[in-house]
Amino acid sequence: MDYLDKVWENIKDWAQKLIEILLGESPEPESELIPIPIDKPRRR
Repeated sequence: MDYLDKVWENIKDWAQKLIEILLGESPEPESELIPIPIDKPRRR
């Protein structure tokens, strides 16, 4: 079974590389927005 596992891993790696070539780089997950504290506007 180890041989089949290695073959399967190689197939998955090859398929991933093929997809990246055809579609461009794999999209990175969107980063979470970081809340930025701001002062409340002052009334004039």
